[in-house]
Amino acid sequence: MGLERAAFGVLPDGMSVEAITLTNERGMDVRLITYGAGIQALRVPDREGCLGDVALGHASLAAYLDHPQYLGSTVGRFANRIAAGRFRLDGDDYQVPINDGDNALHGGPGGFDKANWEIARMDDGPTPGVTLRHVSPDGDQGFPGTLTVTAAYRLHADNSLSVDYRAVTDRPTIVGLSNHAYWNLSGEGRAESAMDHLLTIHGDTFLPTDAGAIPTGEFRPVAGTPFDFRTPARIGGRVRDARDDQIRLGRGYDHNWVIGRELADGARPVARLADPASGRVMDLLSNQPGLQFYSGNFLDGTTIGKSNGCYRMGDGVALEPQLFPDTPNRPAFGSARLAPGDIYRNVIVWRFSTDRS
Repeated sequence: MGLERAAFGVLPDGMSVEAITLTNERGMDVRLITYGAGIQALRVPDREGCLGDVALGHASLAAYLDHPQYLGSTVGRFANRIAAGRFRLDGDDYQVPINDGDNALHGGPGGFDKANWEIARMDDGPTPGVTLRHVSPDGDQGFPGTLTVTAAYRLHADNSLSVDYRAVTDRPTIVGLSNHAYWNLSGEGRAESAMDHLLTIHGDTFLPTDAGAIPTGEFRPVAGTPFDFRTPARIGGRVRDARDDQIRLGRGYDHNWVIGRELADGARPVARLADPASGRVMDLLSNQPGLQFYSGNFLDGTTIGKSNGCYRMGDGVALEPQLFPDTPNRPAFGSARLAPGDIYRNVIVWRFSTDRS
């Protein structure tokens, strides 16, 4: 158990990217990289005790640069979409870059997933951890205020990985961070896709979207729709249900479930992902009000993973705890505003176990 630090590559500007591997006393390990403050690999045991890497990712820094897919990355300043890349804050209008059709996605083309974060702190021992830090200057991607962000990853003895995202600003701004890991509990690079996983989402309603994946403003009950994951359901049994207009628009799932209408005081159950083949189970907890479930609809075989396999639609799924999409333009969705003196926080816990049946 413990912590290891190693080189992962060099960026075109000459900055070094590092990898930090955390290992607990049960043999589970996670490899984090400073580029994008991302999860590059995460190995957990199956029901037979065999370790397998369950996170999609690239083997080299060059692949992350050549084929950006947010694999395991921290996304921000604002995770998900902002309609037309515009928002109004305290009477002033702001425009951020458009990088997803007519909208802004995950903070723009130069979002936090493209930043090389610095290592601010490392903790060895039975609960190893690393804190990564990034300073986004005033005007970065069009956002106001200098934003200082930390991502504190920690690997626990119960085979859970946590990240505590925090941010402070020197002037009013908007912020909403998340982690964009893609999961396949059968193992990255294996023939089995994530479409055979059983998914549970602890939400009674979801946010329908328009053709540009911007929420319409409706809170729609999941009952009687392919979006009802209140009890475990096989993802592949519903992801192509073209009778539902939302499945057709999203080419599968790329929607936000309502876990609560406000932030929780602490991490609460959000979702569960289970793989009957390997027996691996992942429980997801967070304090965020929303969960974006993305079924990897645009993985088209052009992205090569760590095992030299082509990532195709359904080879991994993303479960991203966050604020609701387009919150800066939707007062009914709450607020993304962060003021000087306040602390933004998103706590995410991925807890791994096995089903012996």
